[in-house]
Amino acid sequence: MRIRAKLLLSTLLVMAGALLLDTPPRADDTWTPPRHNGCVLERKTQCPGADLSGAVLANLDLRGADFQGANLRGADLRHTDLRGVNLAGADLGGADLTRAILISTNLRGADLRQARLVAIDSWNLFAQKANFDGADLTGANLEFGRLTRASWRHARLRAANLEMAWMNKSNLEHADLRDANLQETKLNLSTLEGADVTGARLRFTNFQGTYMRDCSGCPRDW
Repeated sequence: MRIRAKLLLSTLLVMAGALLLDTPPRADDTWTPPRHNGCVLERKTQCPGADLSGAVLANLDLRGADFQGANLRGADLRHTDLRGVNLAGADLGGADLTRAILISTNLRGADLRQARLVAIDSWNLFAQKANFDGADLTGANLEFGRLTRASWRHARLRAANLEMAWMNKSNLEHADLRDANLQETKLNLSTLEGADVTGARLRFTNFQGTYMRDCSGCPRDW
């Protein structure tokens, strides 16, 4: 009898759990995505050219969104999921993207001067002709990035991962690349004048036609 009673109690508990899971959420349990200047901040949102300057967008899931040409100057994007987001031509000057996810994100021609991109998780980033002057990318993962003709003057890229990134014709004047991973990075026709690559991994790095005047740690046999 005790065994039957226990089996019956277990069955009732399972049925009760199933009923609870099927119960529709109450009105106060629903989540409404935040808005800023008319832009709904959710996945796949369409907000090209929106004014989101100074907006708090931290920890949001914005995968697949369109912010082309948007004003995100000084915005807080820490820990934000920006996978596949279109930020081409956007103004991200002074924005904080610390630990944001930028896998296959489009930053072509974007302005990221003085932005914080510390420890971002990126792969296959499209940032051709983007401006990273004075930006902090300490510990950033930029592996396989398409970064041709981008500007990195005085940028902090210490311990950044740039393995197999395309950085041809880029301006890295006075950039801090100490301890960075530059294995198989393409730096053809780029400028490393006054840069510091001390301690960087330079295995199979391509420096063909690279200007390296006053560069600390740069190879002397190219």
